[in-house]
Amino acid sequence: MSIENEPGEARETAPVVVFDTSGRLLLQLRDDLPGLLFRGMIGLFGGHREGSETFLECAVRELQEELSYSIPSERFEHIVTFKGAYSELPGATIHAEIFVVRDVPVDELTVTEGSLVVLDVRQLHELEHRLTPTARIGLTKVVGKRSDDALS
Repeated sequence: MSIENEPGEARETAPVVVFDTSGRLLLQLRDDLPGLLFRGMIGLFGGHREGSETFLECAVRELQEELSYSIPSERFEHIVTFKGAYSELPGATIHAEIFVVRDVPVDELTVTEGSLVVLDVRQLHELEHRLTPTARIGLTKVVGKRSDDALS
């Protein structure tokens, strides 16, 4: 996420939990650049909603842009809505519609933002302290109850 909204303005995002064809998580190691929130942290692919696009359209577009791989919208499953305060920017709020998509062939991806982190779900607990807030929410919803307490 870049800092482009004014404080007090709602940030609308569509992050996606991505699994490869082997059931591993595909996460994004965020760039460490000035102006980015969560620099150097591990997050989900996805981004800000643009114009009148739906959250699903945003998720599809963002994955195409960030992974250079086209995934049809019918493969995306909505898993959780999060609306709330954005503690990293005082006065800002976030509305995130988080999706999951599975069976993405990692060998066909070209990551254009950040770096790719491929992770077995059982390793997730090792990186919990480095996860962005929306990554923590989405991953808890998808794997938190099925991965031997992966995020506890």
